[in-house]
Amino acid sequence: MADERATGRAQAAGAEWWRGAVVYQIYPRSFQDSNGDGIGDLEGIIARLDYLNDGTERSLGVDAVWLSPIFRSPMRDFGYDVSDYCDVDPVFGDLPTFDRLLAECHRRGIRVLLDWVPNHTSDQHPWFLESRSSRESPKRHWYVWRDPKPDGSPPNNWRSAFGGPAWTFDERTGQYYLHSFLPEQPDLNWRNPEVVAAMHETLRFWLRRGVDGFRMDVIGKLMKHPDLADNPPNPHWDPSDPTSPKLLGVNDWNYPDVFEAVRGIRRVLDEFPGAVAVGEVFGTTEEIARFYGDPEKLDGLHLPFNFQLIHAPVGRRYTPWDAAVIARVIEEAERVLPPRAEPCWVLNNHDRSRFVSRHGRDGHGLARARAAALLLLGLRGTIFLYYGEELGMPDVEIPPARQLDPARLRSVGRDPARTPMLWDEGPGRGFTTGKPWLPFGPAGISVAAQDRRPDSILNLYRRAVWTRRTEPALGSGALELLGASDGVLAFRRSKEGARSIVVLVNTAAETRTVPVSGPVRILLSSDERAVALAEGKLELGPFAAAWVEEAGR
Repeated sequence: MADERATGRAQAAGAEWWRGAVVYQIYPRSFQDSNGDGIGDLEGIIARLDYLNDGTERSLGVDAVWLSPIFRSPMRDFGYDVSDYCDVDPVFGDLPTFDRLLAECHRRGIRVLLDWVPNHTSDQHPWFLESRSSRESPKRHWYVWRDPKPDGSPPNNWRSAFGGPAWTFDERTGQYYLHSFLPEQPDLNWRNPEVVAAMHETLRFWLRRGVDGFRMDVIGKLMKHPDLADNPPNPHWDPSDPTSPKLLGVNDWNYPDVFEAVRGIRRVLDEFPGAVAVGEVFGTTEEIARFYGDPEKLDGLHLPFNFQLIHAPVGRRYTPWDAAVIARVIEEAERVLPPRAEPCWVLNNHDRSRFVSRHGRDGHGLARARAAALLLLGLRGTIFLYYGEELGMPDVEIPPARQLDPARLRSVGRDPARTPMLWDEGPGRGFTTGKPWLPFGPAGISVAAQDRRPDSILNLYRRAVWTRRTEPALGSGALELLGASDGVLAFRRSKEGARSIVVLVNTAAETRTVPVSGPVRILLSSDERAVALAEGKLELGPFAAAWVEEAGR
């Protein structure tokens, strides 16, 4: 039975509170430091909750927060190597502090999602230490162990996401263990019912405390080919692109029986009304849609992420800021969604270059980012924002001596997109009184600097989020694509009994004129100086966007 706190919360807020919600991702190490050690923590998050939602339009107005991993960890991959799923790492605080954070969030109407890492643990987790102790260990088959090939090489050709073989040889027991990521992150064996039961129980531990759901890390990795067959070569491999895989992960990504494993996870969450399952999934739009479960029952993930506004599924590292491409991404997502399924959109996260940097090499990153705010918050579905996105934070160049991300050994790493939040212009930027764990970004874009400017991107995000909260068509209305000609993306959001809103985004570097019919009103624009309404037409300046109210619809 669900905890009374969780049940009462769901009844008060509605079991499907997440539909149309705006969720704010906090990378805890970088949000707010409360003790001067240069690392963000739970006390720091509590201190900044009013910034996220204090019930007024001076706050950002988000519905929920997702906390990147806070569980106990040796931090080889900054929390994605878990050594105890049922405790808070001391660098962030402790369980009583977490309970207080949860209560303070709920008092403000903010739900809390935790980052659950089901595919692998730390090599320091007691389960793995026991599994590694001998071939006869009761937990030996909690992980994936195999004998070497006759020549002593790894059992198959699978590759780690961080480069090199996905296998490490253990001298003590004479076998290899599988790790899809770092050697310090051994993969759990989800074909073992004992593992499934134990991992399900870690979910219940937090759900009983009143947590509102989970973002589930690399959920498509859980089930691998039962015979661990080799992966075939990728015919589209691009050796110049470090993100382009040499092999197709058909046997260790989205393997068909992963969807039954996901349904089992969903059944656990269904014990706690209102708990939501958000999944980090990759693939084509059709593959993403399968994670919702049976099209009639929707018994899989509530919200599989669609990352295709960040990166295209094949052929390109990042999705171009181009109206036709964006329209195609939206159309394909809407086309394959099961009935009643909710899309889940994102433009930034802790694993990818920030929007301003990846779309700003020509100097127009901020203008595009302002338009992107209206694009993202104008879409149908659940929206995820990444901390600092509302400030237009860019990637930060990290000196080699201060680079920490293990992915840096394979590519540029993810540190540039994980730098501390910029609260003010002081020496510690309002983030810390000590030395920050990563360098700060540029001055002049802090919360304090932007709060005073009505035309700042921060205040644009505030207006957009609060407008979305109050406009039924934006919060839960249907979406109709109107076209993507001459660099202008247009779609309509509508709901019976409410006014319709047309979202217009000019991705071109030149002014575009859009014909309008009937009385219309500009509800919100990315740049008031770049959007003008005249008789029968709307002018959108370079990289400008607008929400336009249609009277009588």
